[in-house]
Parts: sequence; structure tokens; C-alpha cells
Amino acid sequence: MSKSGYRARVSAPASPPAPPLAPPRAKKRKSVLRRVAEIVITVAFVGYVAWSVSKRWSEVQGVIGDLSVSAIALSLVGSLAAVWCSFLGWRVLLADFGSHVPLTGAMRIFFVGQLGKYLPGKVWPVLTQMRLGKAYQVPGRSSAAAVLITMFITLGTGLLLTAVVLPLLGGEAWHKYWWTLFTVPIALVVLLPPVLNRLLALAMRLARREAMPKPLSAKGIGLAVFWAIATWLCYGAHLWALLLDFGAGGSDLIIRSVAAFAGAWSIGFLLAIAPAGLGPRETALVVLLAGSVSEPVALVAALVSRLLMTVADLAWPAIALLTDRKRKRPIVNAPDIDTVPDPTPAASTAVASE
Repeated sequence: MSKSGYRARVSAPASPPAPPLAPPRAKKRKSVLRRVAEIVITVAFVGYVAWSVSKRWSEVQGVIGDLSVSAIALSLVGSLAAVWCSFLGWRVLLADFGSHVPLTGAMRIFFVGQLGKYLPGKVWPVLTQMRLGKAYQVPGRSSAAAVLITMFITLGTGLLLTAVVLPLLGGEAWHKYWWTLFTVPIALVVLLPPVLNRLLALAMRLARREAMPKPLSAKGIGLAVFWAIATWLCYGAHLWALLLDFGAGGSDLIIRSVAAFAGAWSIGFLLAIAPAGLGPRETALVVLLAGSVSEPVALVAALVSRLLMTVADLAWPAIALLTDRKRKRPIVNAPDIDTVPDPTPAASTAVASE
């Protein structure tokens, strides 16, 4: 290098360091305000439920005393089965995106990730599952899309079941929640494979992410819808076992139970304020059951249902962690098998070509 060039480099003033970026105060302020609003609204709904119980405590206390252990056990089994069906629907979608995770690993991702729904906001289950999926080489976009579409399919089928039975629930159900009917056509259209895949592609472009590994198939969406309906049937049985033990009857009680629970869950989800729909779901369930049972029975059923669902939400992660303690190396983008392929050139070529 010439001396002049060296002198030019030495004498050239160093560029000043870039000033630190100013913290996004407005964004932080909005986040804090939103969190405060979530807490205030959650407390308000919980307070309303508590006030409703205390107002009729003498009647509620008598109803609680009539609840048998067998009804609680049967209701808990229904809740556990419902959460399992939801897991199977999620796993179908994840596999449809090309990520085939072993059963124990999939249980760990889904059930542990679902604990995030008890935090304010709807984003925590998504972020948690994305983080857990990395251990099994599941792309973050696949994890996020699978859990979001599972939520959407659950919501869409729940609203559809509610819309079919809502006029039959009686009481104030129709007058308070008729607006849920308008969401059904949107859900049905969006669930069409071409529409859903285009929306996913648009979302990836807007987020400046890579495209999805594979588009969703009609078979995958159909199976996810099947498991969502099975989820609602199990949740309906979970509520039906409680109402039946309280003395409610009628040949259509199971149908009313399915529709009332699906509607209450969907309304709690649409309000998107309280964690896990706490408060709004119980309030809606009391209203939707008003034409089938007395208010004290509806109140107790709603509270016991919440308790048993929380037990199920805690039981499945514990089971998943216990069964996944000795998990094997995850197999990605391949069928779940326990055998090791034959390490011959021909076998290696066959595996590589799949």
C-alpha cells in the first residue's frame, strides 16, 4: 500500500457511532394500557360471577351438596377427552405442513404450550409452542400456523353448533347472542383449502417470512374439523354429566349441553380479553343454560366446569412431561417409526429420496 493511501486511511476521521435507538415509548405505553385493561375487565367479570354466586348463595350451596363424586369423575373424563381430541386436530395440521413429530414430543409441545392461554392475551400459546417446537426441528411458522388454525377451526365449529341450536336454548340466549350467527359464514368460507392457503401465503408475505413448507390439504383440514367436532361432543358430555346429576332431564339435554358449552367457549374467545375466557365464558354459559335449568344450577355447573377444565389443562402437561422424559431423537418430515433404517447404500438412497 502506498504511503499516501496509508496516510489517507489514518487521517480519515472515524465515523461516529450510531446513536442508540430511542425506545418505542408509545408502543410500550399502549402495551401497558392494554394489559391494565385486560386485568380490569377480567377482575370485573370474575367479580360479577362472584356477586351472582353470593347473591344466591343459599340456593347455590344446596345445589353443590347434591353433586356426586361419580358425576364429577365422569365430567372430568369428558374434559380430558376433549383436550385430547383438540390435540389430535392440532397434530393433523402440523403433519399436513410437513412436520411429523413423535407422539410424546407432540404432546409436550401442545399441552405445555397450551398453559400459555392462562396468561393475558392470545399470543402466549403460539409463542410457547414455537419455542418448544424448535427442539423437534419444527419451523416456527408451522408451529404458529398450526395452533392458530386449530383455534380458528375450534371457534368456527363451535359457532356453527351454537347457531344450529341457539333458537332452541330458550331464555335470553337468542336475544343476547344472536350476533354470533354472522360469524358462521365467514368461518365456513375461510376454512376452504384454497382460501385458507392464500390467507396463509398473504400472512407470510406481510410478516416477511418464508412461505409455508407445504400447503394445507383438504384431507388435513377435514380431519381437523372432525376432531374439533369430537372436542365439542366431549365438552358437551362433560357439562351434561353435571346437569344430569343436578336433576336436569329431557331427551335433548345432551344437545343443549353441547351447544351451550360451544357457544360459551366461543363467546369467551371472541371477547379476547380475559385469560382462557375466564369470566365471559361463565357468564355466557349461565345465560345459555337459562332455558334448560335454574340459575343456581347453571351457576354451579359453570363454576365446576371451569374447575374441572383447569384440572384437565394441568393434568395433560404433567402426563406429557412424564412420558417425554426419555424421548428419542425426533424424526422430522418422516412417518413416526421406531425402527432404524438399514444403513446400506440402497436404503440410504431410498430414505434420501423420500
